[in-house]
Amino acid sequence: MKSRIWEMDLENGIPDSIYQYRVMSVKHLRELQDDFETLDAEGKVSNNSVFRSYIQEKKHHLPDSLPNAKSVIVLAIFTPLMTVDFHHEGKVHEIMVCHYYDDGITEDHLKTTILNNIIGDNQYQLENAKMHVLLKRLAVRTGLGKYGRNNICYVEGMGSFLKLFAFFTDFEFDEDNWQEAEVMDSCTNCKICLKQCPTGSISEDSFVIDVEKCIPLYNEVPGEIPDWIEPGSHTTLMGCLRCQLPCPANSEVSAQTQKLDAITEEETKMILDGIEDENLYHSLSEKLRMFIPEHAYYFYPVISRNLKLLLEI
Repeated sequence: MKSRIWEMDLENGIPDSIYQYRVMSVKHLRELQDDFETLDAEGKVSNNSVFRSYIQEKKHHLPDSLPNAKSVIVLAIFTPLMTVDFHHEGKVHEIMVCHYYDDGITEDHLKTTILNNIIGDNQYQLENAKMHVLLKRLAVRTGLGKYGRNNICYVEGMGSFLKLFAFFTDFEFDEDNWQEAEVMDSCTNCKICLKQCPTGSISEDSFVIDVEKCIPLYNEVPGEIPDWIEPGSHTTLMGCLRCQLPCPANSEVSAQTQKLDAITEEETKMILDGIEDENLYHSLSEKLRMFIPEHAYYFYPVISRNLKLLLEI
């Protein structure tokens, strides 16, 4: 079945069936920062330069553009697992794609949904909070999601196949969903993800993983993959699903996997050969939905390298 989330009519907002949300008073921003600083002081936050570049600006403070913000809204959007068929040497190789594809949901769609369906009044202001807060921690601290043993955020009905977004608003909600961070009950006696991780990133003693052993840290950016990561460890065109696919909390949502458009023999060969071609960039942009042609200089070498690993070439 070729169902496309991006073919939905989003003019009036995002369908209720694919999103969930929670709200929090901005008074808890300091506590979110304390959470991070405590973990950092305990040496549980990696000093890897790539990882630090992802989090270094997130200081949990109000944006200058909306200093009178009163609430934070955090949303989880269901992002089904995708596969794509690569045709190569007369064979079809079905390869998985994580959440890196564009699902067609824009910031405007999110804002329309919040103002019309959550706040119920489009006179209020919204400011994207992605540069200011650690989204996974925010989601867990508001009860929108729970941690898995693999340190990934799970949301009921979505498993771990989701994208997180957050917005500041000058609207003040009556509810405040702030709570202690929780781990899924099913993780208590389960070690499936720990056993499936090929690099030992997941620990039995801590729900904070060893980021420097986590495959996405290396295969979602350009450069050589470290020799200590075995070629057979890779499962997706970018990122990793080793700990998520066998997870019992994902058993139902895994069945909702959908397909992207197939990559032809000619295109697959060009990718493997690293051929730089504007027509190819446009075709891959439309089929994989992982980058726009203008950003091919960054993403195309990553996809070419990873595809070779997946096809063991």
